[in-house]
Amino acid sequence: MALLEEAERRAIAPTDNIRACFELLALTGAIDRDCAIRLARHRLSEGKFVLLFLLCDKPDGLSPHELAERAGVTRATITGLLDGLERDGFIARRGGLEDRRKIAVALTEAGQKMARDLFNEHTEWVASLFEGFTANERKTLNDLLERIWRNLGPRRQPVGQDTDARA
Repeated sequence: MALLEEAERRAIAPTDNIRACFELLALTGAIDRDCAIRLARHRLSEGKFVLLFLLCDKPDGLSPHELAERAGVTRATITGLLDGLERDGFIARRGGLEDRRKIAVALTEAGQKMARDLFNEHTEWVASLFEGFTANERKTLNDLLERIWRNLGPRRQPVGQDTDARA
């Protein structure tokens, strides 16, 4: 509010635009908090959930390097996430079949069940955020959000238009 008041006093930027940005930030913060609360019930963070999802259809597993790349995080971050998932019984690390120095990370039976159940629950919750919207309203919202992405600059792209597999 202080920034809005100062912008109005100085008359240097359209305060309606600033207010809209703050509203958008507040909404994304509320969605993030709700998401974190929902995942915490299952002893998961968003990062751990992403890894469960990435491993769901990979019976032979993936290397930590592949997981880091697909999740868009560092190797150090992956190590911490994997340690937590292993401690909770959702994943197992095992030596590679061809090269025992390489490690493959795969879901345990409990991890497979959690991934399946939570994916369904999570997608239903995300979809519910847009209940009551018409197809035209969703398209308008997507178009408006895309314009904001473009205003961020040429290196930024809306979700679904980049080449990595971040969730």
